[in-house]
Amino acid sequence: MSGLLAGRRALVTGATRGIGAAAADALAEHGARVVRLGSRDADMADPDAVRAAVARATEELGGLDVLVNNAGTIERGPSAELALERWDRVLDVNLRGAFVAAQAAYEALADGGGAIVNIASLSARFGVRQGAAYAASKGGLVQLTRALALEWAPAGIRVNAVAPGYVATDFTRALQDDPGRHASILARIPMGRWATPQDIAGSVVYFASDLAAYVTGQVLYADGGYSCDG
Repeated sequence: MSGLLAGRRALVTGATRGIGAAAADALAEHGARVVRLGSRDADMADPDAVRAAVARATEELGGLDVLVNNAGTIERGPSAELALERWDRVLDVNLRGAFVAAQAAYEALADGGGAIVNIASLSARFGVRQGAAYAASKGGLVQLTRALALEWAPAGIRVNAVAPGYVATDFTRALQDDPGRHASILARIPMGRWATPQDIAGSVVYFASDLAAYVTGQVLYADGGYSCDG
């Protein structure tokens, strides 16, 4: 299925490493032309910068068929001590940034129909110790996915979310390096391993393709079975 996305034009945010890089690679491998947006290209907490970046990508590609909202950040620490500035930064990047990007891409995606794939998280479903802002942002992103799917379906835009479980990336390095946490997480995953970024990229390709032509407003938990256990 190397031509599954032939002719599609895609923008991936947070695409310089981890899940974003793997998703961009997978989209390209399946035939899409891809613009990769990193933190050096646009601060996702800055609405004007996000709008400008989407406009540049759309112009470069001659249109837009797929938007992958992957850019994200996290602040770990006791919630009782979390400064509002740090809370705001996480929500601005993870949730508001995704909304602004979707808004900016709306007209291009509606021109012939398109797909938005939001990268949520297992934390949208389960509580997260010392990660309140991140969990709130990802829970909000899931609800944003559903709301936009309802509103934008008449324009031919499908909006879905992939919710990864524990993925071995630089983003989760602190958890991987903590022997106790790593062991407890691994014990909860039925498939017996952490995901690779490539494991998540396949779900992104699915939602971006015509294989998901009648699928919108859905959340796919790519978590090795973690969410099935209680």
